[in-house]
Amino acid sequence: GRGSVGITEYEDFIQTDAAINPGNSGGALVNMKGELIGINTAIFSRTGGSEGVGFAIAVSIAKDIAASLIETGKVVRGWMGVAIQELTPALAQSFQLPEGRQGGVLISEVHEDGPSAKAGLQRGDVILEYGGEAVKDVNHLRNIVARTKVGKKKEIKVLREGKETILTLELGERPSDQALAKTGPVEEEKAPAMEKLDNVLSGMTVAPISGEHRSEFNIPEHIKGVVVSKVESGSAVEAAGIQPGDVIQEVSRGSVKTIDDFKQIASKIAKDELAVLLVNRRGNNLFIAVNPQ
Repeated sequence: GRGSVGITEYEDFIQTDAAINPGNSGGALVNMKGELIGINTAIFSRTGGSEGVGFAIAVSIAKDIAASLIETGKVVRGWMGVAIQELTPALAQSFQLPEGRQGGVLISEVHEDGPSAKAGLQRGDVILEYGGEAVKDVNHLRNIVARTKVGKKKEIKVLREGKETILTLELGERPSDQALAKTGPVEEEKAPAMEKLDNVLSGMTVAPISGEHRSEFNIPEHIKGVVVSKVESGSAVEAAGIQPGDVIQEVSRGSVKTIDDFKQIASKIAKDELAVLLVNRRGNNLFIAVNPQ
């Protein structure tokens, strides 16, 4: 199916050129035999009319949702308890994915006490297979996990520090956003003097996280690290996608909680060496590879 459309979090649409007019959402998409194959959902149109590309939810997914609503009164989806992201070529190299191997997704966060944490999965693991099925990308894994019944056990093949490992995970039910949110303010750190770096990270300025930073960049109270306060135009960090307001939590797999942590780890990176940062951007973790220019 078609994913990454930007309509909803879980996407596996049938793409169609059949005319879909305003008010048609929820209507049937049928094949030439008159068989129901999908539920019309949205249309992308340059003119705002019925001409364009339409998207429909596959009938197999609609059946799963209907069964869940009838049985529980709500949509219940399987949940691993991880945040995941796509593997760029630089990240694939950094996390030791074999050259030429396609697919896989990178774990950027493991929720405390969630199914993955209990199974032994870790931040930085690359998920290669789920229940014996090769993982193609983030959208693919998200959808097959969501359609797995809560309580079912699945074998997860991961790549960790260059070695493949198989772990058994029992799927849970995704908690509410409020339950997932952690609380507890972090004490502010005073900013020590810092010399300019002579490597790929030289194009940014970092600072301790202040109350003003948390308010301006929507940084959750429990997040620790150092905040990027400035990114130089034309620098390697700008090219990598680092933004002001990003909170750096790791540098090349080393934990960063204070400015001193950042200085000690970042200063050891060679001038021509790739650096991998774990950043928190408005509450979401992601790994970013910074390549020497």
